[in-house]
Amino acid sequence: MHILVTADTLGGVWTYTRELVTCLVRRGDKVTLVSFGDIPTAAQIRWMDGLANLDYRPTAFKLEWMLDSEADMEASSQYLKALIEESRPDLLHFSQFYYGAIDCDVPRVVVAHSDVVSWWMSVHRQLPPETEWLHWYCQIVTRGLQEATTVVAPSRWMLEQVELHYGKLRSASVIHNGRAPALFNPYISKKETTVTLGRLWDSGKNVSLLLKREMPGPVSIVGCDRHPDLQNHSFVAETIRPNISLEPQQDERQITQTLARAGIYAATSQYEPFGLAPVEAAFSRCAIIASDIPSFRELWEGAAIFFRNNDSDSLAEALESVQRDRGLRLSQGNLALRRARQCYTSDRMVAGYKNLYHKLAPAEALSA
Repeated sequence: MHILVTADTLGGVWTYTRELVTCLVRRGDKVTLVSFGDIPTAAQIRWMDGLANLDYRPTAFKLEWMLDSEADMEASSQYLKALIEESRPDLLHFSQFYYGAIDCDVPRVVVAHSDVVSWWMSVHRQLPPETEWLHWYCQIVTRGLQEATTVVAPSRWMLEQVELHYGKLRSASVIHNGRAPALFNPYISKKETTVTLGRLWDSGKNVSLLLKREMPGPVSIVGCDRHPDLQNHSFVAETIRPNISLEPQQDERQITQTLARAGIYAATSQYEPFGLAPVEAAFSRCAIIASDIPSFRELWEGAAIFFRNNDSDSLAEALESVQRDRGLRLSQGNLALRRARQCYTSDRMVAGYKNLYHKLAPAEALSA
C-alpha cells in the first residue's frame, strides 16, 4: 500500500510520525511524507536513514494554528493536490485538519492531535475571544473534520472535545499513540530526581507549576523556551530555587539518558490530548505523578499518582510521597512500565492504523 502522510516538525507530532512511518515502511508499505512548520534539522531526520521505501518532502509552510496562516494553508493545500496527482497514493493520512477537505477521490484519514479551542478551554476555563482569525480557524477545522473519510483521535477525551466544539463526526475512532520500547532504558539505577519535558512557553504543558513553590528533591525541567509563532517571546522564569534546574531542549539520545536516570516524571499538563512524554518516562520506569485531568485519568488510571490540576501544593505533596518512599517509587515505576508495554507501543498503534487502512483503501491496493 502507498500512504501519503503529513506531519509538522515542531513538537510531538513529529515523534508520532516517526513511529508511524518507520513501522509502515518496515512492514512493506510505501510512504510519501510531507512536513510543514519548519525545515527539520539533520538530527530530526536521522531516523529516516535506511528507510528505502520512504519519499520525504520537507516544506516550511505555516501550520493552521499559527497566526496569519491562511495564505500558507491554501498554498500548501495546492502543493499537496499536485503531489497526490504525481505520486498517486492509495490513502491519505493527515495530521492537520485543513487537508481533510482537500479535493480528491483518495480516502482521507484526519488525526485530531490537538486544537486551539479545546486548548484554550483547558487553560483558561472559557471559550476563546471571538476574532476574525478564530472564526476562520473554526471554519476550516469543521470543514476538514466533516469532509474527511474518517477521523482518529489519540484518546476518548480528545474525540469528545472535537465533537463538542466542531460537530458530530460521520466516522471516528480512537487509536492510542505509541513509542518503541527498545528506544528507552528501564534497567539502570534510578536517582531521586524529578524530571519533566515540555515547551516552557506553553501554558497547556504547565511546567512552570514546578516553580510556584518549593518542591521536594532535585527537579529538572527540560524544554524549548521560545514560542515558534512569536519571535520575540520566550519563557521568563520565576524564582529559581537551588534544587531546580532549567535545561534546554534535548535531542532523543539526551532525553533517553535523562529519563533513564530519573526516578520520577511530573506530568504537569492542564491540556494533553495524549502525551508522548509520559509514555517515554513510563518506558524508562519512572514513577508518574500526573495532573488530574480527564485524558490522564483515561490513560494512566491505576498506573500513576494524581495531583489536583494546576495546584502546586498538591503537586508538592504527591512528589513528597514518592520522594520519601523508595518502595513506592519503584512500584509506581513498574506499574507505569507495565501499562506502557501493554497499551502504548508503536507496534500496537500501527496495528490499529493498518486495520483502519484496510477498511478504507481500494481492494487493488491491498493485493499489491
